[in-house]
Amino acid sequence: MRDIVETLEQKRSQARLGGGQRRIDAQHKRGKLTARERIEVLFDPDSFEEWDMFVEHRCIDFGMEETQVPGDGVVTGYGTVNGRPVFVFSQDFTVFGGSLSEAHAEKISKIMDAAVKIGAPVVGLNDSGGARIQEGVASLAGYADVFARNVDASGVIPQISVIMGPCAGGAVYSPALTDFIFMVKEEAHMFVTGPEVVKTVTHEEIDHEGLGGASIHTAKSGVADLAFENDVEAMLYVRRLINFLPSSNREAPPIRPNFDPIDRIEPSLDTLVPENSNLPYDMKELIYKVVDEGMFFELKPDFAGNLLTGFGRINGQTVGIVANQPMVLAGCLDIDASIKGARFIRFCDCFNIPIVTFVDVPGFLPGVNQEHNGIIRHGAKLLFAYTEASVPKVTLITRKAYGGAYDVMGSKHMRADINFAWPTAEIAVMGPKGAVEIIFRSELGDKQKIGEREASYRAKFANPFAAGRRGFIDDVINPHSTRRRICKALTMLRNKQVELPKRKHPNPPL
Repeated sequence: MRDIVETLEQKRSQARLGGGQRRIDAQHKRGKLTARERIEVLFDPDSFEEWDMFVEHRCIDFGMEETQVPGDGVVTGYGTVNGRPVFVFSQDFTVFGGSLSEAHAEKISKIMDAAVKIGAPVVGLNDSGGARIQEGVASLAGYADVFARNVDASGVIPQISVIMGPCAGGAVYSPALTDFIFMVKEEAHMFVTGPEVVKTVTHEEIDHEGLGGASIHTAKSGVADLAFENDVEAMLYVRRLINFLPSSNREAPPIRPNFDPIDRIEPSLDTLVPENSNLPYDMKELIYKVVDEGMFFELKPDFAGNLLTGFGRINGQTVGIVANQPMVLAGCLDIDASIKGARFIRFCDCFNIPIVTFVDVPGFLPGVNQEHNGIIRHGAKLLFAYTEASVPKVTLITRKAYGGAYDVMGSKHMRADINFAWPTAEIAVMGPKGAVEIIFRSELGDKQKIGEREASYRAKFANPFAAGRRGFIDDVINPHSTRRRICKALTMLRNKQVELPKRKHPNPPL
């Protein structure tokens, strides 16, 4: 028996070494953790249970049968994050460059199947050279098997991808199918075709970072949500994100004890909105002062900054926050903001997370580029997401809510449950100046008369009371009482139920 135990320990030690100490040292030299070290940072101490440590590839071509490494380039299993179960696969770049084989894909598919069955999030730590060329179509089939499971798990369990090294070709589509993508700066790259292929086909010269680095995908393409300086920071932020999320769509979001009174008054909010309606202010200040203990987990902060999205807690309950940002493009909605908001709202609706919306929107961004690139279709995505969402929805209009953008941003007409407005709210088809110039075009030469018309329009329409008279606004509230009113509204809505029409699935304007 002792010999058997010793043999087992030897095999375990061999598996833990991955591609060997030399390759581990090379990984460390680049400032990267190994696959197992990343898992140690992600999970609670001593909670990780590894599966399929002894799995090996089955390829006998190109001399592959002579090189067998236990685990076959990916570490899989489950553990806990703050006591809650989470499944993980962590690709090991020290073994065949982390390339995906048939056996490698089977390991990933196995933990994804288990996660769906149990109802637990999946975290994928991607660090791979792509499909294992020696296995040909078998490796491609393995990727497709993983993609299918990403689709089946969508809206059932949270899926989080962390890009910690190369991720190219077909490998990018598994992360793209997940709910959140984090990247590590400088080391992580994502692209369908690499710089060499781009140069050959289009004659464009660009390096890996410029084509698909973290800065590109967090600020320009919007593919990734956040970028981090190193592996440790990325893992710690994954832990933070998981703390906001339910384990599956069968659960309500977690409620965390907090010491922030629900009736906390914030007098500084009374002067947040400038008297001059053309001056900007920082909507993040409102968010920080409303959520519990000023904790806001912002997503995509560098992409479409005119719309803020992220998670916070109100009275201990996770909420998804969507807010126009007057500091960027005056808070206008454009193509990128519409896509960003729609995807976030749909995630919240999938996982029973209430949506709180803060509105200060002068309209959709005008321009030839916006129209030619489909602002109509992309703007409709945001409208569709708000209307379809059946979770509790609370909306607060702080200042401008003009035109179609008023409708889209969580209005009563988009089936929001509770709609508040501050006394500074201006709810109208358009701003007073533009409206008067259209209605009284013939009087434009008389500045005094136009000024009087503008003041009259402002008094009659550019305020929250016209909408309040029709029941489109449930109450006009004092800014300093915002947290208290939203807390009470969400508490009242906690058991909300909605009957949806029977259908296979909707057909949003994708």
